[in-house]
Amino acid sequence: MSNLDTWYARLDVDSIIARWRGEVSDEDALRFEEMVRKAHSKDSTKALNRLARRVDGRFQIVSDPPLVVRIDELADEQGMSSEQLESWLHERFRHYRHSLEPDRRHLVDTYRIVDLARKVVGVGSVGTRCWIALLLGKDDRDPLFLQFKEAEKSVLEPYTGASAYTNHGERVVQGQRLLQSASDIFLGWARSPGLDGVQRDYYIRQLWDWKLSANIETMTPAIMKIYAQMCGWTLARGHARSGDRVAIAAYLGSNDAFDRAIADFAAAYADQNKRDFEQATRSLQRTR
Repeated sequence: MSNLDTWYARLDVDSIIARWRGEVSDEDALRFEEMVRKAHSKDSTKALNRLARRVDGRFQIVSDPPLVVRIDELADEQGMSSEQLESWLHERFRHYRHSLEPDRRHLVDTYRIVDLARKVVGVGSVGTRCWIALLLGKDDRDPLFLQFKEAEKSVLEPYTGASAYTNHGERVVQGQRLLQSASDIFLGWARSPGLDGVQRDYYIRQLWDWKLSANIETMTPAIMKIYAQMCGWTLARGHARSGDRVAIAAYLGSNDAFDRAIADFAAAYADQNKRDFEQATRSLQRTR
């Protein structure tokens, strides 16, 4: 492929259906189409209905400690006044908007901040800070939920050297923009002190943006194979955009040695996970 063909290559819903429709049953095809429909409904409007409620005529995020804790409750713990809290919140948002391209900055400026809360997110992010911000556009039926996720230094830094980006949030965002064919239009970053005064880096994106998650546990072997092909294609495209795809192809070669090495590693890793789980289970039983 040419450089431009590689850059513009993408795997969207229509191309997925066109490429793999003949390899699945009608039932599986309908199930996939239903997943897509559900993903299209997973947006800020749905998040508003699930995460917020109207109180005294205005929307606010529903507190559900310890999973969701509103900012005013945290500010009370720090002895901050409502004026100090509002100033702190808007200063954090100014940091973020400066990371956006001018057209995206213009779009963000059409919204106003309504509420902010700390939120516990996925397993991979537990232990780092995550905030969700509720913004409203032209009226109460025009919500936007943004997610501020703490960005720490890469686990590769001790082995490869420090990142070229001084802000780890920017490192994450620039990496996503390089790897992904269609990144969140609100992707940005910020560095700011928290309520505890400690300076931290964050990257920002929409909380829900038509995100579709595959239900691996219910996949048949045939569907699992197709899903693996989709993941492989997407991973290959990311490497081709961000690295030297000719050198990578030369390293992989034309035989299946690399494929088998990856398969052997995956099987060994799965076996190690099983042993770790069994050992943890035995340790837990001994402590009871």
